Amino acid sequence: MPDLAVPARGRSIRRCCAPALALAGAMLVGCTTMPAPPTLPTGTAPMSVPRYPATRLSDQHDTYHGVDVADPGRWLEEIGSAEVHDWVEAQNAVSQPFLGALPAREPLRARLAALWNFERWGASLSGTHSFEVPLTRGGRTFYLYNSGGEDQSVLMVADGPDATPRIVLDPNAFAVDRTVAVTSFTVAPDGRHVAYATADGGTDWKTVRVRDVERAVDLPEQLSLVKFTPLSWLPDGTGFYYSRYPLADETHGDDTKQVAVWFHALGTPQASDRFVYAITDHPTRNPYAAVTDDGRWLIVTVSDGFASNGVYLLDRAAPDDDAIRLLDRWDGRYEFLGNRGRTFYFLTTSGAPNGRIVAIDLDRPDPADWRVLVAERPDVIDGATLAGGRFVVRYLHDAHSLVRLHDLDGGGGTDVELPGLGEVLGLEGRDADRQLYFAYTDFLTPHALYRLDVASGRATLFRRPSVALDPARYVTEQVFATSRDGTRVPMYVTHRRDLPRDGRQPTLLYGYGGFNVPLLPSFSVPVAVWLEQGGVYAVANLRGGAEYGEAWHRAGTGTQKQHTFDDFIAASEWLIANRVTSREHLVIRGRSNGGLLVGAVLLQRPDLYAAALPVVGVMDMLRYHTASANARQWSSDYGLSEDAAQFRALRAYSPVHNVRRGTCYPPTLVTTAEHDDRVMPWHSYKFAAALQAAVPPACANPMLLRVETRAGHGNDRPVWMQVEDYADQWAFAARYAGLEVKP
Repeated sequence: MPDLAVPARGRSIRRCCAPALALAGAMLVGCTTMPAPPTLPTGTAPMSVPRYPATRLSDQHDTYHGVDVADPGRWLEEIGSAEVHDWVEAQNAVSQPFLGALPAREPLRARLAALWNFERWGASLSGTHSFEVPLTRGGRTFYLYNSGGEDQSVLMVADGPDATPRIVLDPNAFAVDRTVAVTSFTVAPDGRHVAYATADGGTDWKTVRVRDVERAVDLPEQLSLVKFTPLSWLPDGTGFYYSRYPLADETHGDDTKQVAVWFHALGTPQASDRFVYAITDHPTRNPYAAVTDDGRWLIVTVSDGFASNGVYLLDRAAPDDDAIRLLDRWDGRYEFLGNRGRTFYFLTTSGAPNGRIVAIDLDRPDPADWRVLVAERPDVIDGATLAGGRFVVRYLHDAHSLVRLHDLDGGGGTDVELPGLGEVLGLEGRDADRQLYFAYTDFLTPHALYRLDVASGRATLFRRPSVALDPARYVTEQVFATSRDGTRVPMYVTHRRDLPRDGRQPTLLYGYGGFNVPLLPSFSVPVAVWLEQGGVYAVANLRGGAEYGEAWHRAGTGTQKQHTFDDFIAASEWLIANRVTSREHLVIRGRSNGGLLVGAVLLQRPDLYAAALPVVGVMDMLRYHTASANARQWSSDYGLSEDAAQFRALRAYSPVHNVRRGTCYPPTLVTTAEHDDRVMPWHSYKFAAALQAAVPPACANPMLLRVETRAGHGNDRPVWMQVEDYADQWAFAARYAGLEVKP
């Protein structure tokens, strides 16, 4: 998640300071000028500056392309060592009492818990950009449900149209603290079995089990060595394909290596699984398999980064034949939609940065013979499904969803009427499905479920949650900021209808800007609580995301990553210039790639913000790829320090390498999780230690590190843990933005 950060955008702090890693006792570059320390909002009582734990310095130095780079915090990468464990405990011993003493914390915690207690259907799993909506298999309808009181949603099934739903799977029973979560599930085509993956304490390592739907009990087998694999059932439900890592030792997988495709037969131990396919001619490409609806072909999607992929075919009727390398050009992204005989349908960005749907004949696979069925449009295709003999296509228009139905010959073009300018999730199915479910949401609307009749294009309400937030009191505006190079950057701003434009409104600005992920309007309980208390919530749609297609994505990657940061700064300046807020009341927040965003922007423009909340961020851009094979895949967005030009770009904005001594940075709460093995927590450890060592003694702004010890990277944490986490973050933001929290 990196890029090029040129010194300074007209600010004296960036002109006078060279990059330096700040850890206690290290030789740091000084600054002759620095921005004025942030001032607390009027009437806010000061709190004493925490005394931070001592951080040992190592003498580690690395040479990159002739440049010596010190890394005194390298020892913090030794996750699991006693020394790092003790250091984390010492950090929590500082941050927890500080956060617990914030006056707003308890009323915010109580309100978060109360507002989260509402009946809802469907859920996001694993923190992915997806939403599990109802699906029907073998005459049974499966869906996730939460009465409002469960920490984890339960999987329900209705055995027929008029049957009373019953529980198939309740993850709340897996652990006393409810930190073992179901991260994905796949129902067999006959509806008799569900293969599901669980994660313990937030790790990305999964355990796969199979549940008998009729009896609601697990079969004996357990599968390990897996992380992000799909599970693809045979049409007859007798087994499924999956991808797994090799063994590192007798019990643990080795995620520094590539995965291979295996087949698991129902009711057998994993040791009996059959090897199917591996990539042997490229060291970083990973295969993931899916069976076609007709059962004839195995579609192997070959992954290597986020900008392009390959697609190979295995003929299940000729198991000894070599794979057909149908799409091996690596010139865009390809998503298999379905097939009719030897005609295969793909959604692709090849030759169409905004996406198009093509038909490929296996007997004439040359691109010159592809048939374009749904042509590229100014609006970006966000996803597509082949169902009921039609293509169900989700588009993005100025960062909100549109849905259109196309016939298999590309005709039709029926628009689906949606409730508003929000986000549509779901709409996944098979060619045989005549109806699909989807979720609609926006900043003021909890995820409501709709049923789409594919033939007519008519959507009808299936379930609508009721939450104790009056949407009539609020409004969402879409505005456009102008970035440093003149690019038009969309931003959603949600606030009370009677918002005074006096420049004094406590405002949270959120961003991501990476990996071709769009940020669309979506309901969130924590955001609803912030709005209830009178705060403003803004979401900026930055380059690096998918809002305007592959060109928009690439403009925020590699040596152009600074565009992402410039866009976020422009959004911040728009909020200030238009008197929504001011630098004394503006807090920035982002998670994962967005944590990198907040870290980089905080260091580039410390004069612009009241506080910062970087969450599970990628902070050491020179070494991020050393953590795992999965982390190395991020190089499609970030680049690698092994390349000289990319090293210069990465070092220019890498948060760990750009903390400047003597700068009174805005109050910062760095949050991470001890079991995060996607973005390793040492990123946050190094960054927090650098901030703590950099601020001068006269600076009263806290630099805190909060480490959750029973969680990982995703959003599959139990509700109680999310309540505690957001109570800390929101109380911190409220204090330094001047938000008056009412009990």
